[in-house]
Amino acid sequence: MKAQADNEPYDEINITPMLDLAYVLLVIFIIMTTASVQGIKVNLPKASAAPSLAKPQTKAITITAEGTLYLDTFPVTLEQLETTLAQYKAANPDLPVVVKADATIQYERVVEVLELVARLEITQLGLVTQRLVK
Repeated sequence: MKAQADNEPYDEINITPMLDLAYVLLVIFIIMTTASVQGIKVNLPKASAAPSLAKPQTKAITITAEGTLYLDTFPVTLEQLETTLAQYKAANPDLPVVVKADATIQYERVVEVLELVARLEITQLGLVTQRLVK
């Protein structure tokens, strides 16, 4: 390899700083994307004390302000919810279920879900609320 004189132009571009920047931006993008995925956001009603109901096999039924049903994070119809919960109940007779409903949702939609849970004889049921801030 011959040495270049000081007045000759470079034939190659050093891309190392550009790759460093690309890797840093990629890492930041990955971290921000995974941090923002937290499930379905609903406006929960307030309660004075909310016991911890987190169990590994707990199934969460979420009802959004529009009335859309979700089982964990997957949208379902009332019929699909019934068949899926029946399968989980067959595998685990003590299946715990929590219901998260938006505070502005029609009460009738919550009652439909509670009737479905009662029909499946699921006895471990919880309603998710927010702690009342004093």
